[in-house]
Amino acid sequence: MKVDSGVDGDLGRIPEGVREAEKAGYDGVFTSETNHDPFLALLLAAEHSETIEVGSNIAVAFARNPMTLAMSAHDLQRYSGGRLILGLGSQIRAHITRRFSMEWSRPAARMREMILALRAIWAAWNEGAPLRFEGEFYTHTLMTPFFTPPPSEQGPPLVYLAAVGPKMTAVAGEVADGLLAHGFTTAEYLRDVTMAALEEGASKAGRSAADLTIALPAFVVTGVDDEATAKAATAVRGQVAFYGSTPAYRGVLEHHGWGDLQPRLTEMSKRGAWAEMGELITDDILEAFAVIAEPDDVGDALLARFGGLVDRVSFYAPYQAPDGLWDQVRTTLQAAA
Repeated sequence: MKVDSGVDGDLGRIPEGVREAEKAGYDGVFTSETNHDPFLALLLAAEHSETIEVGSNIAVAFARNPMTLAMSAHDLQRYSGGRLILGLGSQIRAHITRRFSMEWSRPAARMREMILALRAIWAAWNEGAPLRFEGEFYTHTLMTPFFTPPPSEQGPPLVYLAAVGPKMTAVAGEVADGLLAHGFTTAEYLRDVTMAALEEGASKAGRSAADLTIALPAFVVTGVDDEATAKAATAVRGQVAFYGSTPAYRGVLEHHGWGDLQPRLTEMSKRGAWAEMGELITDDILEAFAVIAEPDDVGDALLARFGGLVDRVSFYAPYQAPDGLWDQVRTTLQAAA
């Protein structure tokens, strides 16, 4: 199992962060698109590392068009020597239309076409293929030598797609190289829903789900004593509640019989009752979403839950973890590969 780390979106902290991650032995470092640009961070990550994979988890696909996205990824792939993982996600409608002022319609179908358009553009640049992509959402039929970048000796970057629901997961199975599972998931949902949808999509492309890489940011609750563990649990409850308030993620709750919780969380979020939302996350719900273990047992607990189910993992802990814990867990997981 590969183990990944994240790097701070603050550009001034990235060089040191990625050097430390590479020296420690992490397999990849990922940036996210929340309050910083993911591609500027990836450029610095590539510049200050040599072998570690660098990727986005995620870059918001629908905030861009295929040509601009293809150009950014192509440049990063060439500059990093082929180490880029382009992780894409759709975001939700409100953010795409009201924050980015971009179009939203049929997200699974649009994402499928976007990734196919990316591959067509990269083929034009790397292989000299004519650019003749004409789809329902995107059309790219003009590419002159002046605007054609040098080819990538390593070929195009890997494309991972973030997905929760079956439709988007099937798209990942059909056209992506990997799946970025959401932290708001459970082992049962991965087995029962995600893998079935991934297999369905993969079969359309004449392959199987086993041909894709599955990456997961796993919630972890731990602490050096009962007080620290309780604080960690409170932080994770709040994060689970935050994601649970999103209507698009209701399916995960419904799979466990907790679907009625979602509208309650949504209503509370609209009132700004963020602290109180976490109180609705019962012990059973927390245990389903998070690995809860003593620091020395976290690695084994993650393997017991996700071994054979995911191919690479990172740690989702919205609190200050014990010093040295993640390196210890990384060693355990990598040794089990």
